[in-house]
Amino acid sequence: MISFNIEVEKFKISDIRKKKDWLKDLAKEQGFKLKELNYVFLSDEELLKMNIEYLNHDTYTDIITFDNSEKETEIEGDIFISVDRVAENSGKFQVEFETELCRVMAHGLLHLCGYLDKKPADVKLMREMEEKYLTKYGEF
Repeated sequence: MISFNIEVEKFKISDIRKKKDWLKDLAKEQGFKLKELNYVFLSDEELLKMNIEYLNHDTYTDIITFDNSEKETEIEGDIFISVDRVAENSGKFQVEFETELCRVMAHGLLHLCGYLDKKPADVKLMREMEEKYLTKYGEF
């Protein structure tokens, strides 16, 4: 089950069914059963509060992912996304807001699939996987 929870005014998720099917496909292709995945869309300030409280990081970020899985082959998690940061990054990277939103949504799920992004080699692989799934999203 995938849920989208919007905590920001004037923000709507488009193509909800398409996004859910795409995310389920991503998890399945990575060898996981998607049990429960909650996306929560917040403001920069709300995500900053969470980043400080839970991760002790006093910085803005576009995403925070919490893995609640009890089995290695199943995905249960909560993914918190800053809509403000996605908007800023879409301008910075010169891509449509929707493209950047999907990239960040895939990024969080890829973390739950075991992908990392701290070391340069891990970042490279994460970006390759994001691009792969962004392309697949366009095919749905």
